[in-house]
Amino acid sequence: MGPLEGDKTEARTHFKVARFIMEAGVKLGLRSVPLATACTLYHRWTVAGGGGTDPYLVAMTALYLAGKVEEQHLRSRDVLNVCHRYLHPSSPPLDLDARFWELRDSLAQCELLLLRCLCFRVSFQHPHKYLLHYLLSLQPWLNRHAWGRAHVTRAAWALLRDSYHGPLGLQHPPQHLAAAILALALACYGLVPPCTPTPWWQVRPHNPGICTSSPHYPHCPSCAEEPRYLGSPVLPPGVRREPRCPRA
Repeated sequence: MGPLEGDKTEARTHFKVARFIMEAGVKLGLRSVPLATACTLYHRWTVAGGGGTDPYLVAMTALYLAGKVEEQHLRSRDVLNVCHRYLHPSSPPLDLDARFWELRDSLAQCELLLLRCLCFRVSFQHPHKYLLHYLLSLQPWLNRHAWGRAHVTRAAWALLRDSYHGPLGLQHPPQHLAAAILALALACYGLVPPCTPTPWWQVRPHNPGICTSSPHYPHCPSCAEEPRYLGSPVLPPGVRREPRCPRA
């Protein structure tokens, strides 16, 4: 097997493990951000060259550690039972026997290994808050009927979730990733924002302080960055808000 085929096989394995993290995380009741943290932990481990360890054990450990990092703690017994049932669908739940305690010790040891491999840098900045702010900011620019029929929000959120199947979040800043995902979601439904002198993702906020008083997003993520992205729910120059019917 050549090096190219080996890379493809390794990429398929990482994709399957990331899928395992997402499905097991949903069964454990993890929210979107802890799930994203678990996937990022696993991808950072693969980039750091942490070979020699079973990838599914690392994935299980990433779920357990992500719950601690994002303040949504999981019981180790629940993590072990859910992951074991996912990998062995026909087997009964684990009993509190010697095998269970061996798996629990493996989980604890792998958690220490993962922390050392990542140099204890387990807190990440995800695109979720940027995507939320961009969606709220861009919605007044478009026709509200077309926006309601297109389900752009649902599509953008699904694209963001699917992006964690690979190490895309490690290669690009979260602001760039959120803007690209929103642009792709708009293109999928054929929605085009109003023509302005600059593209919508490069619009500078007219008043950066408006984000601090916004009822939709009190802490605007783009205010602390360079103002190259959508910054506030203010319509661009020359674009008027669509009149709404009083009966709507």
